[in-house]
Amino acid sequence: MANYRLKKRFGWVGILPLVMTALSCEHSADRSVTVVFWAMGNEGEYVQKLLPRFEQENPGIKVKVQQIPWTAAHEKLLTAFAGNSLPDVCQLGNTWVPEFSMLNALEDLDPWIERSDAIKPGNYFTGIWETNVIDESTFGIPWYVDTRLLYYRKDLFERAGYMRPPKTWSEWHDLSVKIKHLAGENNYAVFLPTNEWAPFVAVGLQSGSTLLKENNQYGDFSGPEFTRAFEFLMTFYKEGLAPIGVTHVTSIYQGMAEGFFSMYITGPWNIGEFRRRFPEHLKDQWMTAPLPGPVEDHPGVSLAGGSSLVLFRSSDMKAEAWKLIEYLSNVEQQVEFYGITGDLPAVREAWNDTTLSRNKYVRAFYAQLEYVVPTPKVPEWEQIAMKVQQYAESASRGRLSVKDALAALDRDVDGILEKRRWVMARGGQ
Repeated sequence: MANYRLKKRFGWVGILPLVMTALSCEHSADRSVTVVFWAMGNEGEYVQKLLPRFEQENPGIKVKVQQIPWTAAHEKLLTAFAGNSLPDVCQLGNTWVPEFSMLNALEDLDPWIERSDAIKPGNYFTGIWETNVIDESTFGIPWYVDTRLLYYRKDLFERAGYMRPPKTWSEWHDLSVKIKHLAGENNYAVFLPTNEWAPFVAVGLQSGSTLLKENNQYGDFSGPEFTRAFEFLMTFYKEGLAPIGVTHVTSIYQGMAEGFFSMYITGPWNIGEFRRRFPEHLKDQWMTAPLPGPVEDHPGVSLAGGSSLVLFRSSDMKAEAWKLIEYLSNVEQQVEFYGITGDLPAVREAWNDTTLSRNKYVRAFYAQLEYVVPTPKVPEWEQIAMKVQQYAESASRGRLSVKDALAALDRDVDGILEKRRWVMARGGQ
């Protein structure tokens, strides 16, 4: 009876550890935080496959991904900035980094990089890393990379007497003339659509043009370097080596397979498309190569493209968001993300994985990524790029001479940059 009274009186003591444990768990759950991550396009869907492991390794952190279409992303980001409702971490196209750093929306990542064992500038392609550096401060970490290079028909090159892709502008032109001779009047050597600005800008950069001048306040497209490059590309239209306009081509894959053209400048996303869409009997007759350049010493430079991961200054969870950036930047996750998406890894070490090193179409991209440079780091760049397309179209059709087209392009660019000059004249950046 005495034992019973003791158990009845003090039995709650036995369950006290269970109660305390339950309260502790509830308190721990209350302390978990949620990092809001905005990701664009398909990446917003695919990145979610990598996050369960991150949350497992960081039990106090949850990640909420919001997938945003690329077509709506820019406007949504600006609206969120105006409404003070930006996420903690975001995928940002590297040509957008200058705009959001100008708005003072981005966290300077240099202090975070200095304390990080996972993220160091030397882990990345120099030209890609440089896209995120504005006024000597780093505002983004490259997540995946892209650039433009040459896709071509090996068998048609060999018929023209070229057992390897052209390395110089002169070889590129010579090969094109020979392919045109073999292909006939209704076919061409290279497809250079004027609704794509990248080839014109890349070749301009190869020639040594900075595209803009005087601290990016004025256009420099009519300068001698860009003029030389622009004139070179215009010869492809004038000599019938490239079709004028885009109406002739309904499918680039069909066009190249049928020999309507033998070369096309494009990015890594088309590796999978060419594999799927090329006829079986031609599946081994296409290849990739770095762009030809003015001289033979090294490949011609191309564009530093891709997406970066940024922190917003308004975030209350920068430490947790930085852990996510570090996680997505480690080699294992870079390789896995490539396997899911086909996006090329930003981290050099990831390229040692056999899924990349044994892919014959990817090798040329690694070589080209050693020779990439950023486009001018101004918020107005995308407007300027559209103007390049406009005047490339006019010049290719003979509506304007090269001289007149580039002079008009500079006038339009100067107008686009008027606000920049006004701000800088008053001591702004």
